Amino acid sequence: MDVEHDTARKPIDQDTHDAYDLAAFGHDQSLSRSFNIWSMLALAFCVLGTWSTFAQDLSDGLINGGPVSILWGLLLVTFCNTCVAVSLGEICSSMPTALGQAYWIHRLWGTPWGRFVSYMCAWINVFGWWTLAASQIAFMTNFILGMKVMFNVEWTGASMGWLEFVVYIGLVFLLTLINVMGCRKEKFLPWLNNFVGVWFFGLFFVFCLALLISVGVRSELAFQPGSFVFGRWINRTGWPDGVVWFIGLVQAAYGLTAFDAVIYLAVLSGAASGFVLMMVCLFCIQKLDKVIDSPTGLPFMELVQETVGLKGSAVLMALFVTNGLGQGVSILTTASRLTWGVCPRWWTAIQSLPRRVGVLFLFAETVLNAILSVSTIALTISYGLPIATVMVKGRDQLPPGGHFRLGKFGAPANWVSIIYCCITSVFFFFPSSPNPSGSDMNYAIAVFGVMLGIALSFWTLQGRRTYLNTEESFASVIQAQDAIVNNPPASSAIKKD
Repeated sequence: MDVEHDTARKPIDQDTHDAYDLAAFGHDQSLSRSFNIWSMLALAFCVLGTWSTFAQDLSDGLINGGPVSILWGLLLVTFCNTCVAVSLGEICSSMPTALGQAYWIHRLWGTPWGRFVSYMCAWINVFGWWTLAASQIAFMTNFILGMKVMFNVEWTGASMGWLEFVVYIGLVFLLTLINVMGCRKEKFLPWLNNFVGVWFFGLFFVFCLALLISVGVRSELAFQPGSFVFGRWINRTGWPDGVVWFIGLVQAAYGLTAFDAVIYLAVLSGAASGFVLMMVCLFCIQKLDKVIDSPTGLPFMELVQETVGLKGSAVLMALFVTNGLGQGVSILTTASRLTWGVCPRWWTAIQSLPRRVGVLFLFAETVLNAILSVSTIALTISYGLPIATVMVKGRDQLPPGGHFRLGKFGAPANWVSIIYCCITSVFFFFPSSPNPSGSDMNYAIAVFGVMLGIALSFWTLQGRRTYLNTEESFASVIQAQDAIVNNPPASSAIKKD
């Protein structure tokens, strides 16, 4: 059968088109594609979780620039991340594979060095997603224990490493079980993402209205003036203001990262929700010093409590945590599929890595925080590498046939992306203050160095011999094409001659 001739005679649906694209790149479609555009948008909105992520990480924004950094920094990061997203979208449209950034580098830079950089990019991306999953679970651990502190400020259990570890491990097993059992039902995970997406969207309005109405009707509360919300600069770090401006972008960058697995519209929708919620929070904040130095260690929880009240805030926090666990399921779904794309034999690694990271609760909080911040750094670097490869090798080297092209806007978007990735990757390694003590150090660079060392070890032991082997890839192309012809997807409209 002549595949090209047959497909030219009769239109084919998107599932079949995707299967042929994979066959052209040497891959059989091993995993089912049960997510439609709405499921993907819900997955994107939940994985980014911008408004809730901003709420979780409100402390960083308040001390590193304050309202100016939170709101105006978000606009800058949104613009830059949109450039990154559309740049990756253009490349993905030309080469749609689960291996993503790593495969694009290998395809465009077909040399031994290109193959090595591709391998490192693959593991940097995987490490980024693993630590992102760990960070979401760690945040929910802190919020669960923080709810106890809301009712008893003298309780010290929230800072006990062993208790944090126990709660963390319990959440890891819960989310893993949902993902493992959900994979047995083809429609379950898409349905769950849709449900969490609707809940997530609705909860956003609940929090905004609850804060605004509470401050509006309670006589002892008052809204902050616009000069505070849109123009107050706060620097409690010791760094010069210029440095603090870039460090303060961490909150916005963390809230808008992890979009490589979904669609770039999620960046815009996430940024809009994050901007509105942060604006509401800044208008409703009452005692700034108390919020920053909250007994729970979570400024957002303190802000909600001082405006809505103890009982009302407890209900809202319970909904917030439940929603956060739903987001965690979405993150694990994406991370596990990426792990499969890099190496199917490491399928269970995504289930064990977050659990091992949680052991750090027993040692130093600063080391754990470093591992969590690595998620933003690692993912940012993994975005920048393929875009830089396109610019170095030439935009005309992108394979034809992609449905999404940037045209004359391609080069400017690529350059903005590269500059943004370089600047933020450097400043995100900075400690919270100059000349820090050992407990205040930013150990992210050490953690990232260990991860690179692990990747280099894998490359030396096996990767340099087996990773994207050219001869094996050529054989895979033939096998994948034969598999598609003989066993087309269920929705395929193609008929063999």
